[in-house]
Amino acid sequence: MESYGVVVRSLRRSDADEWQAVRARNQDWLRPWDATVPPGATPRPSSYKDVVRSLLQQARRGQCLPFVVEVDGRFVGQVTVSNVARGSAQWASIGYWLSADVAGRGVAPRAVAMVIDHCFGPVGLHRIEICVRPENTNSLRVVEKLGLEQVGYAPRFLHIDGAWRDHRIFAVTVEECPEGVSARLETHQSHQ
Repeated sequence: MESYGVVVRSLRRSDADEWQAVRARNQDWLRPWDATVPPGATPRPSSYKDVVRSLLQQARRGQCLPFVVEVDGRFVGQVTVSNVARGSAQWASIGYWLSADVAGRGVAPRAVAMVIDHCFGPVGLHRIEICVRPENTNSLRVVEKLGLEQVGYAPRFLHIDGAWRDHRIFAVTVEECPEGVSARLETHQSHQ
């Protein structure tokens, strides 16, 4: 998928070197927002190889969709659709991260919009949810640009940066934007 120079494609094993380099360069930038494992829980995969293996296994089971974000042909981040629920729910949640050098350029909203449109289109989901820490002003700006409404507040929702953190919950359904979230983003940007 591509829009205005932002490319979103499936995560591959061959992305290892770029993924590791971007994560290493952005360690301090990402740390306050990265999920951590609470004491006593099963450790997360620690290597890129283990992360990709886990994501691709979940993808084969229909539980997640891991995507790479590229700008100007270089790896700059990731968008992951997770917790895919089928049956009567037909929903999933989206998480994302970007390199600091492309933050504030509209890359995250564009990438997330393309992924939501893909979820509402070929994947056939009905609802997408994005959970954001109240302190994460960059991610709050992303959901604002996408026109997602806050639907809830979850105290101590996820273990992030070493502690249980509150999150604001935003969601959108396919009925709310039949033209697509990418089109909604274009309308929002044209009114600024």
